[in-house]
Amino acid sequence: MAPTGFMPGRQAASLLTEIADWSWVTTIVIHGGSVFEFKGPFPSGSEGHGFYNLTGPLPGFHGHLNLEKVAKIQFQDRPHRGRESYAFVFEDDQQETIFKIFLGRTESGELIDSQVTRFKALQQHYSQESLS
Repeated sequence: MAPTGFMPGRQAASLLTEIADWSWVTTIVIHGGSVFEFKGPFPSGSEGHGFYNLTGPLPGFHGHLNLEKVAKIQFQDRPHRGRESYAFVFEDDQQETIFKIFLGRTESGELIDSQVTRFKALQQHYSQESLS
């Protein structure tokens, strides 16, 4: 089984900055029993007043992430609907999901190899760190 591990919440801004260079991803927000998805490049952002403020082009995905609420970022590495799937799961201190960022897929539905490589490298790094 692949390492599970997690990143500490204090790494949220640096991870989001990195993901902004990954091209196509799927961001999912689950709230009030509804699921909202944004498919496309994750926007760049900047920190200000305790938030990570998404500043990508319009139209596009925008918002303000309260960095203080992110306790940890889980590595989700499991099949979804019978297909290999990877996601970063941003959680609060009650282990509730704030949002998820799934790795992107090509037009033929295959995962983007460069993203899988980068995800697994981060997963391995933080899995080893959590063992220390």
